[in-house]
Amino acid sequence: MGFIIDDILLAPVNGVVWLAEKIKQSAEAELLDDSIVRESLLKLQMELELEEITEEEYVKRETGLLNRLEEIRKYKEKNGIQ
Repeated sequence: MGFIIDDILLAPVNGVVWLAEKIKQSAEAELLDDSIVRESLLKLQMELELEEITEEEYVKRETGLLNRLEEIRKYKEKNGIQ
């Protein structure tokens, strides 16, 4: 009988914990999605080829994107994520 009451009383807390875990998983998946960064690199290359940006701007933004790819790789490696 005590377990039923505990389940009823803890249901709202368990729901919040479950929701927080789902939000965390979703945010982590988005942050670790290197395909978004790779897409940005391709778009950046196209902007340079179409002369929409300067070489200097290209190098600056490319460096940032490559650094982000490296951060993602290191995080995945450290946490055993593929």
